[in-house]
Amino acid sequence: MDRMAQGATATMIVAGQRKGGAMRMFLVYPEGNFIEATEDTPFLQIGEHKYGKPILDRVVRPETTLEEAEKAVLLSMDSTLRSNLSVGMPLDLAVIEAGALRVTRARRIEPQDEGFRAMSAAWSEALRDAFQRIRL
Repeated sequence: MDRMAQGATATMIVAGQRKGGAMRMFLVYPEGNFIEATEDTPFLQIGEHKYGKPILDRVVRPETTLEEAEKAVLLSMDSTLRSNLSVGMPLDLAVIEAGALRVTRARRIEPQDEGFRAMSAAWSEALRDAFQRIRL
């Protein structure tokens, strides 16, 4: 029996828009079943949830702008990268703006990406500062 046939599985996010239709996004599991992003759950995530998902849960809402959503997603991934050694670079980001009917922004983030490194450092500093300000 072919080794690939035995253990090949895939979990994927499928998103987009038909002309005249609403934006839709689905998380498709290897078994073929799926869930759809909704007003109550405006984002989907593949892989480790425990490190970066709390950021998304606290920040992302249906009215979140694409720019703010991109920042939240990248900070979520930064937290996952720091806390889980099995997750690594590169990161691939794709943005589909409503009505564009195509990927409008694509970005590959490599380990040496200065913008991502600066954002990560700023996030770490902001968390340390917030931690110091909180009183019991």
